[in-house]
Amino acid sequence: MCLRYHGTMEVIPMINRPLYVDKIMAYTDTPFVKVLTGVRRCGKSTVLKMIMEKLQQEHGIPAERIVSMRFDSMDYEDMTEKDMFKAVKEKLNPTGRTYLFLDEVQEIEGWEKVVNSLAMDYDVDLYVTGSNSRMMSSEIATYLTGRYVSFRIYTLSFQEYLEFKKQYTQVKDIHAELADYIRLGGFPATHLREYSQDEVYTIVRDIYNSTIFSDIVKRNQIRKIDQLERVVRYTFANVGNSFSAKSISDYLKSVNHAIDNETVYSYLEKLEKAYLLHRCSRYDLRGKEILKTQEKFYLADTALRYSVLGYTPDSVASSLENIVYLELCRRGYTVYVGKTSDGEIDFVAVRQNEKIYVQVTQEINSEKTEKREYNRLLEIPDNYPKFVLTTDEFAGGNYEGIKTMHIADFLLSAEY
Repeated sequence: MCLRYHGTMEVIPMINRPLYVDKIMAYTDTPFVKVLTGVRRCGKSTVLKMIMEKLQQEHGIPAERIVSMRFDSMDYEDMTEKDMFKAVKEKLNPTGRTYLFLDEVQEIEGWEKVVNSLAMDYDVDLYVTGSNSRMMSSEIATYLTGRYVSFRIYTLSFQEYLEFKKQYTQVKDIHAELADYIRLGGFPATHLREYSQDEVYTIVRDIYNSTIFSDIVKRNQIRKIDQLERVVRYTFANVGNSFSAKSISDYLKSVNHAIDNETVYSYLEKLEKAYLLHRCSRYDLRGKEILKTQEKFYLADTALRYSVLGYTPDSVASSLENIVYLELCRRGYTVYVGKTSDGEIDFVAVRQNEKIYVQVTQEINSEKTEKREYNRLLEIPDNYPKFVLTTDEFAGGNYEGIKTMHIADFLLSAEY
């Protein structure tokens, strides 16, 4: 597939990601700045390229009116906001609207002022991307209040993973593919051709390292890197478990690595701001309130855990939860852990006035497990859809209004 802009021809193999491209392009030629955020290498730059291509092919925008700049390139090192403003201004088209794509803008201190000034004073349609919290800081709210729309880009969904895989190999039975998807994750770069598990983890480990060092250590001038690494390893190993800064601090103390709660909390916050972690709050289903304690954390991609800690079959149950959590987020739900009187519902997912309840279990291998998974959902006194998801080959059917599905089928389903 060819992509033409700036009078040059780049040939980039791209697999369409309509989930994002269509959503973002609904705002083309509106005054809103389109802000794309997400973990490093999740595909933000490629989504920008797809939008550029569509502007030319479907909207008839000539190449000279499309300007793309990538600010993590050496060309822009040590650039100030004034330099950035000047460099962008020089590229604006004098005779008509310029479609401006500014990639990894967080590298420039004060980029928000530049974007605000361009949006206010020039005929531009603006798209920006970034990989860390400076994209969502108070500055953006200050300078662009009411003038930006934000899109979170995720690594490949199961559906997208299958689309990518089809390009270079035969896709197996989807239940078997799910096992590979959990193990290998969804970073687009790892699915452009057939890679071995070790090769995938090498690529992902590199993404992890550059995020930790560029977006966390360097940006926050962290000196005790070994301490940060211990918190990361604990968090990665406890995906889907409720824990607090105190429980991490207590654990590390017990293995002779003392660290105070405040430091742990600040590390968790930084991991979240670098988009490596997602915080999932608990929601009290009776009191209808969000609780501030014992949150859960999920990873931006399951392969992050395996590239850092190695792959172990006993981690699959929590990785299944992780991929269901990410899928609900991708589909625009705000996701909570539901607290009931005597237990919890894995996910309560809310989208405007819609709500669904989801229990995820690797397998229902006893009557006790079955009772536990269904009873908690049956206790909820409303009529919103309720799902029990499992990897059981024969999963299906309906039990007192609760739908049982194989996780792979749920991930590909259009019914929620």
